[in-house]
This record gives sequence, C-alpha cells and structure tokens, in this order.
Amino acid sequence: MNRQDVIPSLVLSGYALGRIAAQDAGNDAPAAQWRVLSLLEQTGPKRVGELASAARTTQPGMTRLIGHLERDGLVQRSPVPEDSRAIAVDITDAGAAALTAWRSEFRDTLAPRFVDVDDDDWRILTRAAEILAAHTTNDPTGETR
Repeated sequence: MNRQDVIPSLVLSGYALGRIAAQDAGNDAPAAQWRVLSLLEQTGPKRVGELASAARTTQPGMTRLIGHLERDGLVQRSPVPEDSRAIAVDITDAGAAALTAWRSEFRDTLAPRFVDVDDDDWRILTRAAEILAAHTTNDPTGETR
C-alpha cells in the first residue's frame, strides 16, 4: 500500500469495525449518538450548530438527535452565559456511563477478531492508535475538534 492510501484505509477499516461491532452486539443505537456523546465528553458543552457541523449532519437532524438523547437523560441543554439566545448541550453522568458501557461492549465484541494478533503487531496497532488520536485532537489551524 502506498503512503497516500494508508490513512483512508485506516478510516474505512475503522468504520467497518464500528458497523461490525454494532451488528454483532445487537446495539441498535445510532452511531451518531455515540459520536455526539464522545465529542461532548472530549470537548465539553457545544451549541447544536457546532455539534451538527462536527457530526456532518444538518442542524434540524442534530436537534432531533439531541431531543432523543435529552429524553433518555444522556445530555442536558442549558443557556450559554455569554449569549442569552444560545443553548449549549452537555453530556450528563448517565450519558458518560452509557458511553463507557458502549465502549466496553464495543471492545468485548471486537476482541475475538484480534485474538491471533501477536505482541509485535499489538505494539504497531497501539502506536497507530496513538498517532491517529494525536491527529484527531486538533485541526491544522489548532482548533480543538
């Protein structure tokens, strides 16, 4: 594989693993739910428009998702102190617990697929995960994602 194809291959493999884990675990929650909760956990409260942009969805679609998450007690909305017209969304303790449980389920569901990976390859995968995490924390302009 040439250098320019490595990152897209990793991204597509990651998407495939996510689909496989959800199917194998029987988890019918939308993937967008976990993306939004993960983003809120990592970055703190966000406005609906910021979440829609980060999740690459429409603002009305994100508003609907936030409504479902709020009814389930996974997020809460609150006014933005510096802008009385704006509302921020934040993850709740229940949302953080659900996210932790989902990550455990995800890990446990995928573990059998990697049982034959040797120590050298685990070191390579670990380093790849560290590199990817470092390059998804900030965009090239330095803004946190």
